[in-house]
Amino acid sequence: MNAFSRRGACPALSAPMQTGDGLLVRLNPVAGGLSPKSLIGLCESALRHGNGIMEVTARGSLQIRGLTAESAVLLAAEVDALGIAVRTGVPVETGPLAGIDPREIADPRALAERIRAAVEEAGLTPRLGPKVSVVVDGGGQLTMDGVTADVRLKAVRVGGNVMWALSVAGDGQSARPLATADEDAARDIAVAVLRMVAEKGRDAHSRDLSERQLASLASWHSFAPPSVLPDISPSRGEISRVAGGSPLSTLKIGEIAHEDAISPQAGEMSGRTEGGVQDRRPIGLFPLSNDTTALGIALPYGSMPAEKLIALAQSALSLGVAEIRLAPGRALLFLGQPSSANHLLQATATALGFVTIAADPRTRIAACPGTPACASGRIATRDIAETIAAENADILDFTLHISGCAKGCAHPGSAALTIVGGENGAGLVVNATAKALPAGYRPGYDAARGVSRVAAMVRSARFQGETAAACLTRLGPAAIAESYRQE
Repeated sequence: MNAFSRRGACPALSAPMQTGDGLLVRLNPVAGGLSPKSLIGLCESALRHGNGIMEVTARGSLQIRGLTAESAVLLAAEVDALGIAVRTGVPVETGPLAGIDPREIADPRALAERIRAAVEEAGLTPRLGPKVSVVVDGGGQLTMDGVTADVRLKAVRVGGNVMWALSVAGDGQSARPLATADEDAARDIAVAVLRMVAEKGRDAHSRDLSERQLASLASWHSFAPPSVLPDISPSRGEISRVAGGSPLSTLKIGEIAHEDAISPQAGEMSGRTEGGVQDRRPIGLFPLSNDTTALGIALPYGSMPAEKLIALAQSALSLGVAEIRLAPGRALLFLGQPSSANHLLQATATALGFVTIAADPRTRIAACPGTPACASGRIATRDIAETIAAENADILDFTLHISGCAKGCAHPGSAALTIVGGENGAGLVVNATAKALPAGYRPGYDAARGVSRVAAMVRSARFQGETAAACLTRLGPAAIAESYRQE
């Protein structure tokens, strides 16, 4: 740990990132989940070496905050002593219920592992940027539709066979479809995309690929055997056609093979951009293949004091939970417990302040730690968020972003409304990111009252059946800002 990663990079356990409240590390267990005892051990380590704030990000990673250069080394040693293996290299992500969801079209884990192996064999990891990622989605109750990726592979049924729909540069709603393919070809084309990205440098993503490159990927009818991946032309970054290998059923660019091929969450904390809307939140009960259920419980705003997470994990341990999985959507999934334990665990989580129902208004608010936790923060984001959630839950059918500063860590993408802390107080940004120029200001301590003024305007102005989000769009930034500034 000789240097800290720059802001916006991925703060792995071996490369912590400097933030306003010290160093931050992010980890993903190789096993996909943790035992309750392991999670308790991680939280205790976070209390010893960090500021005791634990986070689960929008992509389903665990973050530990407030570390120093010395304590980060001690934390890494304790993670190793706990026997927790963490993923390194290019992220190839699968859903939190992969392989145990009776509703998924295919188990994505084998294909994901084949892609990981091929990426390593091709030597692509050091040539790709830290945010380049792949999603392999088997479908089911908790899809990966809300997670952005450079390459997306989603299981679809075509003529009674399981195929994989490939798309690039986006989430399940915005990514650009390329082709459908069997598993062998899907693996090869995914690696071919990553090779093209690598040719453009470590700052590149699949969104930077040219129309010609995308067309060559979509029209490429045959791939080499698994041991011979396609070559990339150094001059143009295109794939060369080779005979043999597995068949590939292709589509025209922009065409969807099947209604489920590309189906329709936001901002990894500390710099990961995401977009789109997740169709089902990982909160509540989900039936599993082994006649048990998974219980989803979310962290409000993706964050909880380690002491509360320890209390929840201790309750889970006493109730027979075998595994706790991290889930996209800033949530935890509890598995292995008898069905009779779910209600008791939910009650404990509710009492501790966790989110236990999908309709909880806090799920519509993205809020960073803010003051006093983060030195970069100018406003008390969590206090503001709690007040708004309690007073204006009825109008929160859109994402409200509350950012302590203009960096926008909790939600780097655009939001319908953003409250951002600055030297002039709490600024209001409409339909943009926290970096945009606010349309109006009010004192930071009074920001929640300003949002209440906007909420009152929405209630009086929206048409029957109109969503609050649509009403805000119709009213426009000037009227919204004027309402926000009202005393």
